[in-house]
Amino acid sequence: MTFGIFNPMAVHLIVAKLLRHELALRGIRSLTIDESEAIATRIFETITELELELAARDFNSTSPDKPT
Repeated sequence: MTFGIFNPMAVHLIVAKLLRHELALRGIRSLTIDESEAIATRIFETITELELELAARDFNSTSPDKPT
């Protein structure tokens, strides 16, 4: 699978860094690098699950009615 110029792992690390930065701006400075990376991983997993669920809903709503 090709991702163009974006490396998925690099994006993951950027999101983790942005998370640490945003939390620090709000006075939360106790998040470790490993914790922020784990949270970023979970965010991407959740997004993937939601995308799959939405795709399934779209597929089910556009497929012909099942015979009864």
